[in-house]
Amino acid sequence: MGQDEYIHHHSFSITKEHRQALHGHKSLILWFTGLSGSGKSTIANMVEGKLHEKGISTYILDGDNLRNGLNEDLGFSSEDRKENIRRIGEVAKIFVDSGIVVLATFISPYISDREDVRKKVKQGEFLEIYVKCPLEACEKRDPKGLYKKARIGEITHFTGISSPYEEPVNPEIIIETSQYSIEECARQIMNFLKDNGHLGDGNI
Repeated sequence: MGQDEYIHHHSFSITKEHRQALHGHKSLILWFTGLSGSGKSTIANMVEGKLHEKGISTYILDGDNLRNGLNEDLGFSSEDRKENIRRIGEVAKIFVDSGIVVLATFISPYISDREDVRKKVKQGEFLEIYVKCPLEACEKRDPKGLYKKARIGEITHFTGISSPYEEPVNPEIIIETSQYSIEECARQIMNFLKDNGHLGDGNI
């Protein structure tokens, strides 16, 4: 007799639509993917500030922060990276159900893992934002000194150096942080959300 036999889904009277109505806007996942140093967290932080100013309820899920808590038991092998994104996908799905706009900033190097998160929510509730930046530019920035350590072998399984990064095939948004300022990149995202009605009319 399997464990699943004792697990049952409970339906509750307050739905996602009720919560969205309470917040006054739709909920969705803004998934920022890109190499380390590309600017994911910095841009997400600015976008969240702009959304907050407009009365939109938000929360940022950041890779480093969650590896200090929820995912502190995971390393950086392919299997652990996959589990890292799986867990975050489940958390992000809960935020969408709660009526919140969640901004997720993760290298998330594998296409299949990002697509698995997309499948957890309804169409239009997952926007993949490719924070595009050449490896050379990311390595030159190296804000955490990680590329230097990866180059001398102190860090293994490092994306872009000793571990692959699979670029998004058809992301909803591409922002090039080596070509535009952080402010302009954030503005591009805000304009996309507004032009495509992702948060409902009149919200942004």
